[in-house]
Amino acid sequence: MTQFKFRLPRQPFLHGKFVDSHRKDRHELTSATDGSQVMTDLQWAALEDVELAVDSAEKGLKDWQALSPEKRRSYLLRYADLIESHAEELAYLEVIVTGKPMVLASGYEVPQLANILRYYAGYTDKLSGESYPLGDGLVKMVVHEPLGVCAAITAFNSPMILFALKVAPALASGNVMIIKGSEFNSLSSLRLAELATEAGLPNGAINVLIGGADVGNALATNKRIRKISFTGSVATGKKVQIAATESNLKRVTLELGGKSPVVIFRDANLNNAARAASNFLAFNGQGCILGTRILVQEEISDPFLQALKQLIQEHAKTLGSDPMELSTLSCPLFHLQQHTRVAEFLDLGKQEAEVLVGGSVCQRPGLYVEPTVFVNPKPGARILHEEIFGPVAVVQTFKTESEAIEMANNTEYGLGAFIHTNDISRALRVASKIQSGTVAINTSENMSPQMPFGGNKISGLGRENARYALMAYTEPKSIFIRYL
Repeated sequence: MTQFKFRLPRQPFLHGKFVDSHRKDRHELTSATDGSQVMTDLQWAALEDVELAVDSAEKGLKDWQALSPEKRRSYLLRYADLIESHAEELAYLEVIVTGKPMVLASGYEVPQLANILRYYAGYTDKLSGESYPLGDGLVKMVVHEPLGVCAAITAFNSPMILFALKVAPALASGNVMIIKGSEFNSLSSLRLAELATEAGLPNGAINVLIGGADVGNALATNKRIRKISFTGSVATGKKVQIAATESNLKRVTLELGGKSPVVIFRDANLNNAARAASNFLAFNGQGCILGTRILVQEEISDPFLQALKQLIQEHAKTLGSDPMELSTLSCPLFHLQQHTRVAEFLDLGKQEAEVLVGGSVCQRPGLYVEPTVFVNPKPGARILHEEIFGPVAVVQTFKTESEAIEMANNTEYGLGAFIHTNDISRALRVASKIQSGTVAINTSENMSPQMPFGGNKISGLGRENARYALMAYTEPKSIFIRYL
């Protein structure tokens, strides 16, 4: 029997404590690193548990809203501090399942989670409204009121950051939250809910359920839930929106992935651009905004491809490294279904394009595939237009700026884009014409609590982060007062 460094949560977290699910079956979690067994008794929620979560949330809502904004802020700040003090534990709960590098989970994701909470904690007493000039005998005011019980469905790739993106603006604006964590990567979400109670938040302020599509559908159709936020695939996002509409027209935020272009002009610093382009390997390609369509100007395509290939080959040598070692940056695909999907795209890519590097499933324990770059794709190639969500990129060349813009926009997705050039006029000109929610120029940085995050076209609906997310958890109310 494997001995784990920290306790592994396995039950739904409802009204301030772990409770047994109403389902009798139990589910297995295995390590993506080597296939070893993590647990055999993970408890997915039953539909009865969804109703209990909503009951709890309604009670917690009254307690949360009874607190002053200053008190709510103090609880959220205490929560952020407590999360930081448990950074190793929270990261460990993801690493043992997914094989995600400990250095990224503990050194990037946990600090980001805490920063997002602190950012929104500062908003608890700053939900300002509007007033309009007197003169018609009326005082006219607009106030922003919380929606009430909210729900969120998070993805398997980054549950801690997604937890923060949903929970922080919801609680800061006076709502409560029910999270459905991914059945593939749920342990950190369960522990985060428990830490909220330890930080003093009222029971019911945050409830966490684990389960499959039936639990997600139950949340999307529940008429007592006023908003649902979803991160995941386009196909599931459409189902969430339909369910939300057909039930009680609950508010919806959708973040549905991308096929982000990386546009590299001939005047870009070649080594910096190649290193930035290789960022599609972050989290083994399991990031919605990662640049997986690389567009490079013809004049520099040969030296660029040589530099990129060398970086990919160096990264490939590290596959299978111990994720607990702080020097490890590579990782497997996080669950078997994703591994199967990426392997199918690798086979498809060999029919639709040429292989620059990689292209095969690794012959070693664990859910590994070779980091892969395809070049010269056929027109209409699926690898060029569909989100793969793995360490796979496709390279095309362009001649002119206008051609680069047209190629960058030749996708149904519109989440992010990356531009590399030393000409700031060109950078701003191209950025204004690319159809995406975020554009990064000469950097791979693409997320900050102060900046709205979300997509155009089928990449989603609404925004997370910044004041935009806060407003999405409120409803404006117009008030008229006659004073004459």
